[in-house]
Amino acid sequence: MSKAKTRNFLVKCHLWAAGLLAPLFILVAYTGGAYLLDYKGEVVETPLAVPEGTALDPDSATIEDDVRAILAANDLDTGFDYLRMRPGSITTRPTTRDFVVLSEEEGSWSGTLNQPDLQYSLIELHKGHGPQLYRYYQILAAVVLFLVVLGGLAVGLLAPAYRNATATALAAGTVVFAVLAFVL
Repeated sequence: MSKAKTRNFLVKCHLWAAGLLAPLFILVAYTGGAYLLDYKGEVVETPLAVPEGTALDPDSATIEDDVRAILAANDLDTGFDYLRMRPGSITTRPTTRDFVVLSEEEGSWSGTLNQPDLQYSLIELHKGHGPQLYRYYQILAAVVLFLVVLGGLAVGLLAPAYRNATATALAAGTVVFAVLAFVL
């Protein structure tokens, strides 16, 4: 395959991949900037009834059923993708929609229903706390983004008219990244 055909093929692949993933990249850019500007969204918290004497063991084989029983007792949707367990707390995921946090203090469990607004939900998607299938999409998008960037560099370096500009931009970007990340 000639350089021109290779370059044309890479440009088409680059454009298709970038176009298909543009909505995700726009979301990540928006939510990342909003988060850094301290616009993180809000969550309405409502206390839940957790029966006195409830014992939740995160290592138990029945932990998901135990959590579902508490949700059902509060007339809540018992569907969640998985549980995020930390010492003293259990959170239903995804946290992009209504979710429950169960907390343990001094051997006693309490619960909170959390209802996120749109901004909070979008940031949770960015963080990878969305539905399981969306998380797989994000992993695929990360791989494709890596390939899109490498493909863009390859196209720029293969085209004689863009070779110097691509190399200069890559060098400048690398220096800026290194200085901001590791020096300052």
